[in-house]
Amino acid sequence: MDNINIKLVALDMDGTLLNQIGEISEENRRAIKEAENQGVYVVLSTGRAFATCNDFAKSMELQSYLITVNGSEIYNNDGELVERHIVDSESIQWMWELSQKHGTYFWATSCDRVYRDEMPEKIMDSKWLKFGFDTNDDTIRQLIMDELRTKENLEISNSSPTNIEVNAIGVNKAKAINRVCSMLDLTMDHVMAVGDSLNDLAMIQEAKLGVAMGNAQQIVKDKSDWVTSTNQEDGVAKAIRKWVLSK
Repeated sequence: MDNINIKLVALDMDGTLLNQIGEISEENRRAIKEAENQGVYVVLSTGRAFATCNDFAKSMELQSYLITVNGSEIYNNDGELVERHIVDSESIQWMWELSQKHGTYFWATSCDRVYRDEMPEKIMDSKWLKFGFDTNDDTIRQLIMDELRTKENLEISNSSPTNIEVNAIGVNKAKAINRVCSMLDLTMDHVMAVGDSLNDLAMIQEAKLGVAMGNAQQIVKDKSDWVTSTNQEDGVAKAIRKWVLSK
């Protein structure tokens, strides 16, 4: 890792950039600003929809792209959509019925809004980006996973140990970062990716430097190159200072 030259930092939000009360610490903000001042791109790469992450990007005055809904969408710095990958409505209908069958909490992200524990009357009339299940019951979660894996058109991950997130097959944060790199004339050899959950695994493994948070799921730590502090201890800032600003 001695000859590492990071030009793009990809940051997950929940459990990574944001602390437990959903805020960006001053220390994280400072490190991000210093990185940008050195010409490093900082890209939010999140499971959140555009509406719930754009304000954070604006508050940090990020001068780059925004990767949302686990890579389903990429927006440019003007808030214009660059790329979008849809989950077919039949699959969303089926997953909603699956959540009802097993009595789990669910949410679904359409191109227009996020539905939480409710769905529109006509699911087939909307365009969809993601469906999520959440349950504390390990057995039920496994049953749902087993059913999801019978489908070949779905990409399965999570953003916490109790949930399951489902996108269109082939959609993940790594693919989206690759696309952003190509638009910025960079490669994955220039990327440091930081995250805590299964939806961060692809970008952590494909980046030149994959960093797991101190509060990350164990599999993410095992697959990463380095483990930083937790999201309560400015883990993002520490990673940026060690691998980007000290070079």
